[in-house]
Amino acid sequence: YLAADPRFTGRVTVPVLWDRTRATIVNNESRELVRMLGDEFTALARHPVDLAPVALRDEIERVIDAIYEPINNGVYRSGFATTQRAYDEAVGELFAALDHWDRVLGDQRWLAGSRPSEADLFLFTTLIRFDLVYHTHFKCNRRRIVDYPNLWAFVRELYQVPAIARTCDFEHIRLHYYASHGNINPHRIVAVGPELALDEPHGRERFGGQSAHSLLPTT
Repeated sequence: YLAADPRFTGRVTVPVLWDRTRATIVNNESRELVRMLGDEFTALARHPVDLAPVALRDEIERVIDAIYEPINNGVYRSGFATTQRAYDEAVGELFAALDHWDRVLGDQRWLAGSRPSEADLFLFTTLIRFDLVYHTHFKCNRRRIVDYPNLWAFVRELYQVPAIARTCDFEHIRLHYYASHGNINPHRIVAVGPELALDEPHGRERFGGQSAHSLLPTT
């Protein structure tokens, strides 16, 4: 951020898309970056994948809008709440949303259409971290994701794509959260568990539709 603007004094967030030629930040909004990488960088991709087909974009946007505030942001609202009322409200909305999407995924394979999309990855990124850190560190402990049969199977199907699994560094996830938030975990003790059986069969084939393996690179 200082390389882009030596006078910068604002909040530093990641990820960022950095322009090496102009030495500046292009964008630091994760939702916009996902779409930008898909639309603008296809020619550079080794395995081009369209996770936002034009015909499905309205539905994908609707689903992402529906999961962002109660789930993607809800875990942070819970973890950083400074009053009981704020915490109770955030946790209530979080688990109501998880209950809802578990029911949805009990009837269909993917969140928007018959193939994996941006919407599925937006949900996955929170769910894969949930039992590791959000459940304990952010006190989102009403239930675990492994307690939701459809959400947990959904996570396993996506994780079992090697290209996705390689992005999931569980040691880094634990260290980042437990060691970064001194106001929540002042002694920075890193929890050792849980052990997650992510390689167990997911059984999502029963819904038909396109498998994650068939769309995303498998090596």
